[in-house]
Amino acid sequence: MILFSSPIVRIATGIFASALLSGLYALGGAGWLLGFILFVPWLLTLNGQQTLTGTLVSAYVMSVAYTAAVFAWFGFAIGSYTQLGALTGLSVLLLAAPLFQPQFLAFAVVRYLAGRQHGPVLRAFAAAAAWVATEWLVPKLLGDTLGYGLYPSRLLRQAADIGGAAGLTVMLLLANEGIAAAIAGRTQGWRAIAKPLALSALLPLLLAGYSLSILYAISTPAATSKPLRMGLIQANIVDYERQRQEKGAHAVVREVLDKHFAMTYDAVVRQRADAVMWSETIYPTTFGHPKSEAGAELDQEILGIVNAAGVPFVFGTYDRDTAGEYNAAAFVVPGTGLLGFYRKTRLFPLTEYVPAWLDSTVLRRWLPWTGNWRPGNGARVFPLRLADGRDIPVLPLICLDDVDTGLAIDGARLGAQAILSMSNDAWFTNYPQGAELHQSVAAFRSIETRLPQFRVTTNGYSAVIDTSGTILAGARMGERTLVIADVLVPVPPRTLMVKWGNWVGLAGSVFLMLLAVLAAFSSWLRHSTQELASASDTNEVMRFPARVTVLPPAARVTAGVFRCIARGGLLLMGAVMLFSDTLQGNTLAQIRVFTAIFLLPEAIAWCVLFAFAAQLTIENSMLVITRGAQRLEIAVTDIAKADAWRLPVPSAGISLWLISGQRWHYGLALANPSAFIRALRLAGSTMMQEDKSSRGTMYAQARFAMRRGRLDQTLVKFVLLPLVLVLPAFHLHQHIAYGSGFGEYYSFGMKAYLTGFALWWAAWTIGVALGGAALRTSIEALALLGAFVRPEQAISVRRVLERCGLAILYLGLPAWLFLRIYNS
Repeated sequence: MILFSSPIVRIATGIFASALLSGLYALGGAGWLLGFILFVPWLLTLNGQQTLTGTLVSAYVMSVAYTAAVFAWFGFAIGSYTQLGALTGLSVLLLAAPLFQPQFLAFAVVRYLAGRQHGPVLRAFAAAAAWVATEWLVPKLLGDTLGYGLYPSRLLRQAADIGGAAGLTVMLLLANEGIAAAIAGRTQGWRAIAKPLALSALLPLLLAGYSLSILYAISTPAATSKPLRMGLIQANIVDYERQRQEKGAHAVVREVLDKHFAMTYDAVVRQRADAVMWSETIYPTTFGHPKSEAGAELDQEILGIVNAAGVPFVFGTYDRDTAGEYNAAAFVVPGTGLLGFYRKTRLFPLTEYVPAWLDSTVLRRWLPWTGNWRPGNGARVFPLRLADGRDIPVLPLICLDDVDTGLAIDGARLGAQAILSMSNDAWFTNYPQGAELHQSVAAFRSIETRLPQFRVTTNGYSAVIDTSGTILAGARMGERTLVIADVLVPVPPRTLMVKWGNWVGLAGSVFLMLLAVLAAFSSWLRHSTQELASASDTNEVMRFPARVTVLPPAARVTAGVFRCIARGGLLLMGAVMLFSDTLQGNTLAQIRVFTAIFLLPEAIAWCVLFAFAAQLTIENSMLVITRGAQRLEIAVTDIAKADAWRLPVPSAGISLWLISGQRWHYGLALANPSAFIRALRLAGSTMMQEDKSSRGTMYAQARFAMRRGRLDQTLVKFVLLPLVLVLPAFHLHQHIAYGSGFGEYYSFGMKAYLTGFALWWAAWTIGVALGGAALRTSIEALALLGAFVRPEQAISVRRVLERCGLAILYLGLPAWLFLRIYNS
């Protein structure tokens, strides 16, 4: 009993149970119901973790167990493809599990941190947001997420047109949290059980109701729409390399084409297909750009077959240009010939391409199976020109392209009315679970966009998929067959996914940012009240030794002029950016202007102030100023008056008047003149009292009463905040410009990727600096106005303005970023 009640055994049991449930869930069928409870055992063990280290260890082990239970077939396939052996492939996969499934770590850490400050509901939402945000920010090799496991549920999967598979993942995670909370509270009465169960069932029920209405709507298409009938050729030809070695390349291509010609004849003549589609790379050479006379003859033979069939062909082949070769889909039309190529965008790392920064002779000698294709440049829509005169715009996708939600959405936005996807899943021949998962994932692209899909593979699973994700006709694994079906192709509705894009991961990222900012802001508010009370206390004095700047008039003027130029330059640049397109969109120009009008004069002012920096203290009724070996002493009793600078330029400071009637030659730049004056009086000075009724004095006192909290630190505002803002923006830019979250890195290497990121970070830093300058100007103007209108409330007015400024900076900018991304 002692052994089985130990914490380690309980944790291991919980993780094992969740991994087992996850494996059964991934098998499909009725197992989709397990999605609502698969993580409950692990969540119960997480509830018992008291330290962050323990939470991380639990998440690490869970990622490994989940990978072993759900993706063992992938490890075996890796070993088989690389000829390293199934066990070696699985070992490599399990070793890389935290990189393969990083969302477990993010989920557990955020859940732990949120649970320390918030209740179970907000903790559950924060953890779910961390899960989908991680999957959105960190490109996953197979693009998998929990929501894909709900494909067997025809009802619930329809909700993917709202938030995609990521939205279904959020639903499952929240349901698991609710059930875990009910089990944890079972000893506290029926209310403690019923409430979380009801909350966990609410979202699935709402989505089910929505899905019922959607199924009714898509089951009644317009009566005038005409079906598209395509023939999908699954020839079941695999292991090209072995056959090439045995028969020769030309003989293999000849055999492939003969089988496809024969099956195409059946599709066109007997089955009356409107178009024909062959699988990925089924013509394993460059079509239209022959490398030999034999290749040119084969090209002409295909063109002849297309002309004889009288229907358009779409088939997998290679394309090439001066940059290299591409995995491509060729569109060939009777009479016209080659219409164009779609180039595969999402290549499989190493097997299909090697990033330029990693590529080397040594690597290719060690890994002889590495590929050398180039990635395409995103979604393209082609007209499928049918014999009856119809031109149906279609979106081609090749293999891993169909796991990328963004490509399908881009195609829908470009006007596609159907998806043509092709794949070569031959490496799944001995592991059909992988091919079946691939088909389920591809079906979600049709649900999200409401575009019907024709999907052909080399040896399974080929299928015709309607807009609800239902397979109308399909082929089994390892079967040589013709798949054909009629599908209505009306103008698709514009789903929320098409309008907003893959928004759930982005929303999760923004939610976490706001939650973090609110947590920091709440902490700041708690501390600021105490700091304000102590800062506004009339008995507060300066703490010694203190750092000051001893400025002769010329130095003060010099530093003040350059600081005014810097601050004024910021406002001028902000106005130019706001009312003119001169600098917008030109990051390098922004950096140059920002450096010239702000950084350079600010640096000069800082250097002047640094050159005259000194240390100040009061010893034995003497004001002592030291700077290196220099030492200057003034008797406190010799100081008749200390005037705070009316214009705090280059910073706040005071001027000293001596009892002789002369003003001391130097000015003292320091943080809190009022505290310094009180320190002088306590040291024995008989100088005149401050005129506290003066509106200028009240404005200055209110300004000095504000202490800078953590959120008001320069590093936080102008370095960390831009970094937090730029991460989702740059990630989205990578998807749009390069097709994936690390597209620039894959295409051009680490240097190009980091340079691009640095430029984006610099641009956002400039933007935050410009916004901060505008806010500071507004705060100071309103605080001065408040001091003149209500001098007795100057401190309260200043406090409200400072807090509003931070709220605008830390909450307004993320909200603005989200709206910009949403509108784009």
